[in-house]
Amino acid sequence: MANFTELDRYLFGQATHYDIYRKLGAHFAEVKGVKGVYFDLWAPNAERVFLIGSFNGWNETANEMTRLKPETMGIYELFIPGLKEGELYKYLIETKDGKRLYKADPYANYAELRPGTASAIADIEHFKWTDSKWMENRKKEEDVYAQPMAIYEVHPGSWKRHPGRDDEGFYSYRDLVTYLIPYVKEMGYTHIELMGISEYPFDGSWGYQVTGYYAPTSRYGKPEDFAYFINECHKNKIGVILDWVPAHFPKDAHGLAEFDGTCLYEYADPRMGEHPDWGTKIFDYGKNEVKNFLIGSALMWVEHYHIDGLRVDAVASMLYLDYGKEEGQWVRNKYGDNKNLEAIEFFKHINTLILGRNHGAVMIAEESTAWPKVTGPVEEDGLNFSYKWNMGWMHDFLDYMKLDPYFRKNNHHKMTFAMSYNASEHYILVLSHDEVVHLKCSMLNKMPGLGRDKFQNLMAGYAFMLGHPGKKLLFMGQEFAQLQEWSEERELDWYLLENPDHKHMQDWVKALLHLYQKNPCLYELDGNWDGFEWINADDADRSIYSFVRKSKDGKNNMLFVCNFTPVARPDYRVGVPKKKTYKLVLDSDAAEFGGEGIEKPVSYKAVKSECDGRAFSFAYPLSGYGIAVFKY
Repeated sequence: MANFTELDRYLFGQATHYDIYRKLGAHFAEVKGVKGVYFDLWAPNAERVFLIGSFNGWNETANEMTRLKPETMGIYELFIPGLKEGELYKYLIETKDGKRLYKADPYANYAELRPGTASAIADIEHFKWTDSKWMENRKKEEDVYAQPMAIYEVHPGSWKRHPGRDDEGFYSYRDLVTYLIPYVKEMGYTHIELMGISEYPFDGSWGYQVTGYYAPTSRYGKPEDFAYFINECHKNKIGVILDWVPAHFPKDAHGLAEFDGTCLYEYADPRMGEHPDWGTKIFDYGKNEVKNFLIGSALMWVEHYHIDGLRVDAVASMLYLDYGKEEGQWVRNKYGDNKNLEAIEFFKHINTLILGRNHGAVMIAEESTAWPKVTGPVEEDGLNFSYKWNMGWMHDFLDYMKLDPYFRKNNHHKMTFAMSYNASEHYILVLSHDEVVHLKCSMLNKMPGLGRDKFQNLMAGYAFMLGHPGKKLLFMGQEFAQLQEWSEERELDWYLLENPDHKHMQDWVKALLHLYQKNPCLYELDGNWDGFEWINADDADRSIYSFVRKSKDGKNNMLFVCNFTPVARPDYRVGVPKKKTYKLVLDSDAAEFGGEGIEKPVSYKAVKSECDGRAFSFAYPLSGYGIAVFKY
């Protein structure tokens, strides 16, 4: 009896086989009382397929696979008794024109450590999950948008490394349980976003050129070690987001490119199927089996590995047929324009499916253009993502922060513009790995001035980001003001924390994150004008911004005052919405953050004195680059 049944073939052909990862690939089974492994492969245009591996001495003709009926489906199958976990294997595909291709298993759950390229047999079904409380609570979430989300973006291979080891010294998934989880908890992040988990051959791609869409990378351990890491994150009330790359794949010989001698996974027309800039292949989103391959991968991460969200990389490159291409390098759609209609339908399908089946999980788009309704519902022709990275805010914010404070008054609008479109999508404000590589400088070295000025600038920027509507993402190292640009080849410069300025920065970010988690006004109404109000958005001459964040019940409100010049304003007066007492809850000038530590009153009573167009106001001594946050 075949492992891959008639029903499996039907569902796969319709792109609706949602647990395809349990059928294609290598899976333990028992046939007529004999234990072994079933191998199933989709290769419709192959002439013959052989299974080669460590178990047969890589003998190229010892184990020919059988093509199941109907032959047109192109499923090859073989059962081999007595195999154990960890055995390495590949498929030898003979093409119709006589070529011999040595391919890794597209559906493998584990792979040989690079530079090896073989797949490895793994049993991913036996891990005992103990995160049921987290998963139940996630399901009950009435409104994901009303929850706090402060994401720590992590590249596991370069967060920390073991010194003096013969290998690269990578922290394993289990090491990350010991060291990363406590750090994230202590700092006050709510989520970890992991870069480069789906198996990939080249370290320098950071995991964005994937060959193993169903396998956590072997760089840091086995699949069950990865599952253990997720399980422990959940037990510590930390959500986990994975980068996921359905936009393109590399041309490595063992990978998906021209898999069975034809363009099986990619569009056949190179104008559709290749990225000239990236040297990669583009998935054929019109082919059901390819769509099912991608949908099955996403569902495996979310449903099998309990991942709380997928951050979908390079969405714009999928939506636009002419992305990164010159005239003549792309093909118009049937309406004569540049939209990839098949990719649009793919997003609507997969987002609706994943969010519908996994209440409380999120799908996040890294979409860098003004494409409308990325997070809008399908009924309104939206793509139905949960969130979109706010790249517009990020570019404006960095443009402003890089300026000498003297010139900021002429660019005041750069920090206010994002609020004009804030309600159009559900946004995440991001300062990601992309902003600290390729000669863009570290966050600290983007800042103007010298020495302490740089730190004060960055502290002010982080506070503004925290107060601004939108969920938050900071890349690792930014929380303590890493000096060097990030490189995947070395760990972060943790020794910098011996320097008081860097330690103060870390303490400042920690204080901001804990303030964020404890105060619903900072996250409940992110995409809604009910949760935000400018006090003064037009104080360009002094480069000071003041605004209020409000909670749903009106009982938890905060006033932010941010000074983006080194000029102190000892007589600063701020207008306020109500005649209340305003309690100072965060002051960048405090000694614990490296400030002057001058004692200030904690409470400030608003008086009837017109300021900023308000009837009531109070005075506060605002230091140079001063940040003051008040609760009322």
